[in-house]
Amino acid sequence: MVLLRLAQCVPFVIVSLGLGVELSPGHMVYTGPLLTAMPALASLTMGPKGTLAAAAGALAVTVISATLHGAWSAEVVYSNILGLLVVSVASVTTSRAMHSRRQRELDQIRRIAAAAQSVLLRPVPARLGPVRAASMYLAAETGAQIGGDLYEVVHTRYGVRMIVGDVRGKGLPAVRSAAAVLGAFRESAHYDDDLTEVMNHCAAALRRESSAAEAADPGQEGECFVTALVAQVPDAHVVQVVNRGHPPPMLMHGGGVRALMPAAPQPPLGMEEFLADPPAHPESFPFVPGDRLLLHTDGVVEARNSANDFFALPEHMEGAGHGFPPREFLERLHRRLVVHTDNRLMDDVAMVVVDRLGGHTAPDDVGARPHAGA
Repeated sequence: MVLLRLAQCVPFVIVSLGLGVELSPGHMVYTGPLLTAMPALASLTMGPKGTLAAAAGALAVTVISATLHGAWSAEVVYSNILGLLVVSVASVTTSRAMHSRRQRELDQIRRIAAAAQSVLLRPVPARLGPVRAASMYLAAETGAQIGGDLYEVVHTRYGVRMIVGDVRGKGLPAVRSAAAVLGAFRESAHYDDDLTEVMNHCAAALRRESSAAEAADPGQEGECFVTALVAQVPDAHVVQVVNRGHPPPMLMHGGGVRALMPAAPQPPLGMEEFLADPPAHPESFPFVPGDRLLLHTDGVVEARNSANDFFALPEHMEGAGHGFPPREFLERLHRRLVVHTDNRLMDDVAMVVVDRLGGHTAPDDVGARPHAGA
């Protein structure tokens, strides 16, 4: 990206140098042929507008030079202008054709990526047991590669179980890692009563996938870690969370928003060698009827605006409104994210929102602070 920006500046730097030469005592140096080539040079790295800008700059320098030095009587001035116009028309036409072709190719790749992503990430049902739910996945604006964001929500005999995660990297290796983690979660979520064991199964699946990828292609290092968070909403008015290096979920309660921070941060999946003291039990937080829980990937909180400010998720969640259904809430939050980033996401975004409906009462040992326990 930096090299592309530098390449786009080259025609304008040369035009500026040409102007400097024409305004200096060394204006006898003939810059006409050099300026004529600038639209063609600009068309290699820019679209029609950038090519036109380079052509306009070259024409302006030619006109200024002829006026300052009284050269309008010379035929070479008109030859330079005619040559510049011919090259400009050809360059703009070529640039437009190349831009259209690249856009068609990029759109096709994005459609393929979206189709592959939709196979991996199934829609979340609107109602699962004691919760209402909705999900949203947004591909980054900067490229067409499939991302490694993942999510799933399933209704099990233990309650509603959810996962959200983010694989390091993009492309097919990230998709394979995400598929391995999702497959392990979808299987173990229905059979393991311990939420920590569900996470351990996901970690084991990632290790197997990484080993298989390295065996198939020893020269290519597989995706080595995944930040992941699994959560469970049982009949009791709590949400149980196991967090392995992932951004904490956000809880809306009584009009306010707070992050459910883990008591002891843990490393991502695939980095178990740094797991000095593995958690024995999930952490529990109050989650009463009327509360809303948002699980998300780091593409949300790390989204920046033109001033390089991060997306203030708690404030925007409050602004999106607590009274709207989960799907409409996510759409309103999406619009705020688009406005904040000027519709230029730099990373993929995955969000899952669940609303706690009425049901069993909260146990007496659930207070305002998180505690360990199933």
